[in-house]
Amino acid sequence: MMMSPDSIDLTIPAKPEFVGVVRLTTSGVANRLGYSYEDIEDIKIAVSEACTNACNHAYQANEDGKISIRIDSYDDRIEIIVGDRGKSFNFQDKIGNLQPIDPNMSLEKINEGGLGLFLIETLMDKVTISGDSGVIVAMTKFLRRDEVDNNARKVSTSTE
Repeated sequence: MMMSPDSIDLTIPAKPEFVGVVRLTTSGVANRLGYSYEDIEDIKIAVSEACTNACNHAYQANEDGKISIRIDSYDDRIEIIVGDRGKSFNFQDKIGNLQPIDPNMSLEKINEGGLGLFLIETLMDKVTISGDSGVIVAMTKFLRRDEVDNNARKVSTSTE
């Protein structure tokens, strides 16, 4: 039986000054789950990129846009979904339409900041995107508790 995740849903105005709220929330959840400092930093950058792309590309200057964020925390991973277009949407419906990012896709085809998406893909373990009726970016970062233990044992106290 699969456990359902603990979920946090946020909706922020599509304005850069609100991206920090999402970073802080995501960072808090990742910290509680036991991610390393480096992984938390990667997650924060990826979330910032996804939100900033939505702020910069999803809406006309005069539109009162919104960005929806869902943070799902599981025992072994965190999944973050960032969606724009202001209209409320069913995350479960959208998740079914997500596609992996195609590295051969031209940047023009990605109707948001392409470089941000490639950065997100580099920092996260799994990234999918849907472009119909707004852009939905879903990002997963796996928690590797054994890695933390192994690295702790490898720390050298040698001064040479």
